[in-house]
Amino acid sequence: MSRNTEPIRIARKRGGEVEVEGPVDELAARLLDRAGFIFRPTLSGVWIRLLFDTGQEHENQQATHAARMLSAAGYLVDLDPNLLPAAGHCSPAYGWPPRTSFSTTPPPVLNSTQPRRR
Repeated sequence: MSRNTEPIRIARKRGGEVEVEGPVDELAARLLDRAGFIFRPTLSGVWIRLLFDTGQEHENQQATHAARMLSAAGYLVDLDPNLLPAAGHCSPAYGWPPRTSFSTTPPPVLNSTQPRRR
């Protein structure tokens, strides 16, 4: 499956809300939903954000969790660095996130005709 080269951005906006912008497909939407983001229709599309007033530390944990899940699924993620330290995570040395590379080679198949060693 080919992913978009534009990153999904997770950031705290001026009003204090944590929002998601960028190319969010069905899988990304499910991962964001799992991390606690809500989806609200607007005239220009969909507003993806965390619930208001759950506390900055909790919001930071949810945003970091979402970024890690998206990254593990192969998405490019641009996580606002201000969301990391307050959640108790170290700032990444080379930017967020470390890109996960996926192997296209299938795992080796075990030969069931060989006797097992004990």
